[in-house]
Amino acid sequence: MSAVVGSQQHDPDHHHHHTTVSKHRKKPQNLLGIFKPRHYISLVTAILLAASGMVSLEDLAFAAFTLIYMYFISKFAFPTLIPSGEPPILDQNNKLLGLYFLLAMVIGLLLPIAYILEGIFDGDKDGIKGAVQHVFLLSCQSVMEGLAFSHLFSTPIRVFVPVSYNSKRIFTVVEWLRAEFSKVGGGRLCIGRGLAMANLALWCYNLFGFLLPVYLPRAFKYYYSGYKAKD
Repeated sequence: MSAVVGSQQHDPDHHHHHTTVSKHRKKPQNLLGIFKPRHYISLVTAILLAASGMVSLEDLAFAAFTLIYMYFISKFAFPTLIPSGEPPILDQNNKLLGLYFLLAMVIGLLLPIAYILEGIFDGDKDGIKGAVQHVFLLSCQSVMEGLAFSHLFSTPIRVFVPVSYNSKRIFTVVEWLRAEFSKVGGGRLCIGRGLAMANLALWCYNLFGFLLPVYLPRAFKYYYSGYKAKD
């Protein structure tokens, strides 16, 4: 979820871009080295949910397609400009960024996982399918973002992952919300509805309030300023 949060970025003007690029020459990491503990946790979560049989074939196909398409456009549309990897354009030390990331992780991942576990213990597997779809896609997004931030991929690819997954998950959360409001009775009813509504608000804001109007145009400006200089 590294690119789904925050609003503070380095200034992507021409001079700053090339200064940053020149300082970023370093030995590329191997694929295992770029993953953090949260990426491994997300990978295990996605595998367990897929093995449970509660993830739809549509979501499994979407995860496979985005992985393949990410490699395709990285080769033919947005090749990396620096062999050692392009520097991030988000200020990773910004406190507001970290706070928003924590909020997104709690609302989007930890609380839904707790809701799913409670449903499994209560034998309500049908009632948690909406939450399962959301958590599966968010876990896949986390793994894909860990991969996208390796030296193999350019800045536009780092934008593609959160935008594509965020767009897909909005429809998933809407279906989750509909399923929750179709239920009758039960002590978990308010919890499920509250979680679904909170996630819908969070991810709609993230997509329409940050990723599309702010992060995407600045990322492309950053990328193409370096592309012109390379030519």
